[in-house]
Amino acid sequence: MKKEDLNRRQFIATAAASSVAAAASTAIPAFAVLTRTSGKLAILGGDPIRANKSWPDWPHIDDQVVEAATKTAKSGIWCRIQSANGAVATFEKEYARLMGTRFCVATGSGTQSLHTCVEALGIGPGDEVITSPYTDPGTISGILSSRALPVMADLDPESYQLDPAEVERRINENTRAIMPVHMMGQPAHLEKIMALAKKHNLAVIEDAAQAHLSEYQGKKLGAIGALGCFSFQTSKTIACGEGGAIIGDNEELMDKCYTVHNHGTARNGRTELIGPKYRMNEFEAAILLAQMAGVQERFRRRNENAAHLTARLKGCPVVTPQKLYPGTTSGSFYLYAMSYHKEHFNNLDRSRFLKALNAEGISLSPYIERGLHREPWVDHVLRNKVYQKMYSAARLQQYRDELSCPNCDRVCQEMAMLWASGPLLASRADMDDIADAILKVYENRNQLT
Repeated sequence: MKKEDLNRRQFIATAAASSVAAAASTAIPAFAVLTRTSGKLAILGGDPIRANKSWPDWPHIDDQVVEAATKTAKSGIWCRIQSANGAVATFEKEYARLMGTRFCVATGSGTQSLHTCVEALGIGPGDEVITSPYTDPGTISGILSSRALPVMADLDPESYQLDPAEVERRINENTRAIMPVHMMGQPAHLEKIMALAKKHNLAVIEDAAQAHLSEYQGKKLGAIGALGCFSFQTSKTIACGEGGAIIGDNEELMDKCYTVHNHGTARNGRTELIGPKYRMNEFEAAILLAQMAGVQERFRRRNENAAHLTARLKGCPVVTPQKLYPGTTSGSFYLYAMSYHKEHFNNLDRSRFLKALNAEGISLSPYIERGLHREPWVDHVLRNKVYQKMYSAARLQQYRDELSCPNCDRVCQEMAMLWASGPLLASRADMDDIADAILKVYENRNQLT
């Protein structure tokens, strides 16, 4: 970042960040305020902050990835059951090591991982699992596929994570598990959630689909609850198209996960349980293994760039970056998320703010349009014959009555986020483009009507 590009607000924010603390001792020329954030907004015909620049491509593709896929194709070993030491088995060992757990079971998707865990824990009709309404439908699909009831608890509106107090309000005699979702790749408030689980004798299944390598209180996410689940879908920070994984330390429980995901057939070849076929294939595992050498470096770079961006935006009232809980060591930054505050933008709608940013060359967007508590699956489930048999009419009516999640509604309306898997791998100057565009649009908001 060039000194000439700093205005007073940016300098104060930057000086507060340890990564650029040295800037605090350098005088900033008075004319600097005219160079980046002042002037006519691009949406009105002014010069954009960022023009004709691209972001790092995602998913990650290099010669090693292409070679791994080609080698697997030529080998003829495309399914994990063809080789006990093939790509899938090797990936499971490597991913468990990377995440600091004893065991890993690789699956065909993150959704499959969640369903496998629910089945392995013996959760089914009549049981309830408390989870977040602010998540991908895959989270509740894993619960619904076992014909259990996904109970929606409201959010902490600043972290976008499950509010532990709201979780506790929804615990009843049928609750079997809590499924926190580490939104945007940042830790949910696991200290409180784990305490609730212990108090009420509940399992914790971590939906860490977005949270590869993230750390909380010295442990990797996914390795804190009874089981942790990940997704390797194309947009994720470790990707192979689809694919998922379960990690854990309990050998008996992880063996059960293997059996469930292998159509109920155990490692010894005996068919023992009810289970779908959720096996990861050799191509997916080969592509994942080919990326492992650079995974931690990309993770480090995203964290450094996110910290710089957060420091640059400190004190800018129109957006507030996602709140991180004490004990959060690092996050995957699958998304870099912020809340938009229209009261600091002349009460203009979020779409107007985003359009002005887009004209400056920075594309932010909403994320989840509406929480899962507002989707039509609710009516489908409450009319479903299986659910009407397994849950009393009074419980199903209570379920409908308690679906209000106003904080989730607020988050859906305020969210402004950057798809970060690729962009947060860019240069420090690229991060300054993002911050400068936001500051320019905010500081010149009176140009908009």
